[in-house]
This record gives sequence, structure tokens and C-alpha cells, in this order.
Amino acid sequence: MGELVERVDEQDLVVGVVERGEAIDRQWLHRVATTVCRDPEGRILVHRRPEDVSRFPGQYNWLIGGAAEVGESYEEAAARELAEELGVQAPVRFVFKFLCRGAISPYWLGVHEAVVTEAIVPDPSEIAWHGWVSEGELQDALQRWTFVPDGVDALRRYLAGPTP
Repeated sequence: MGELVERVDEQDLVVGVVERGEAIDRQWLHRVATTVCRDPEGRILVHRRPEDVSRFPGQYNWLIGGAAEVGESYEEAAARELAEELGVQAPVRFVFKFLCRGAISPYWLGVHEAVVTEAIVPDPSEIAWHGWVSEGELQDALQRWTFVPDGVDALRRYLAGPTP
């Protein structure tokens, strides 16, 4: 059996448990938790995905994350993904969530922030390269590098700040 996720509705309420692959294939909403990693100077972590992954090979992203597991809050999933993908333990702070229409399938995307002070030990199956950039450098990189499309949508919302 594949990775199990909670299928949710347009209000982000749980309607069942399904395999993540089925949720993607059937375009069912589920939850994804991500984190904007900043260093103590405020720079943002950017990474490139490996060339041999099935989704978005070789593309850049500024978010670390993945699907929330069954019964897991957005915050718990974000913290777990930091540990799995970067090998760090850092408190995460919820910033916002939105219904992301997604390049592959729709999902609720929870965006968090964390200040990372310890050394990063990236999972090579998830991250081929990483570096710290300022917000201005990140916006410049968007013009030069190919970023995961869903991350670009989230970045625009993140940089726009809180909405009323």
C-alpha cells in the first residue's frame, strides 16, 4: 500500500483516507505542509531537486515539505519534513494556507517558517544542491532558473504578506 493521506474538501475538512497516488490521479484534495527556511540573517534556503526524481526533476524550490500523514497537523508535518529532508530539528511557525490548484493535482498547502541554525544534512534523494539567498536574489533567480510551479505561486503569496 502507498503513502496514506487524508482526503479533504474545499473547506479543508477530512472526508476520508486514501493513498496519495490515488488522490493525485483522481484530483482529490489532500494536505501538503511546507516550510520557508531562513538562516539567522534572514536569507532563504533554495534547493534544486535531483535529476532522477519523478516530479519536477532538476527544478528549484524555496520550500521544504511534503504530504501530511493521516492524523498529522500541518505543523507536525512541516517539522517532520524538515527532519527528513534537511536533517534538522527547528520550531516551525504557521504562516498561511491556501487551496493550491497544483501543477500535478490540487491540494491545501500549509506554509510555515523556521529559522535554521544547525548544519543542514540534506537527503540526496530529495535535494541535489542547496544555498542561502536574500529575497532579492530569490526574485532574480526566478527569472533565471526553472522553479517548481506550485512554489512560485506560494512565493508570490508569501512575499505579498498577510491578507485581511
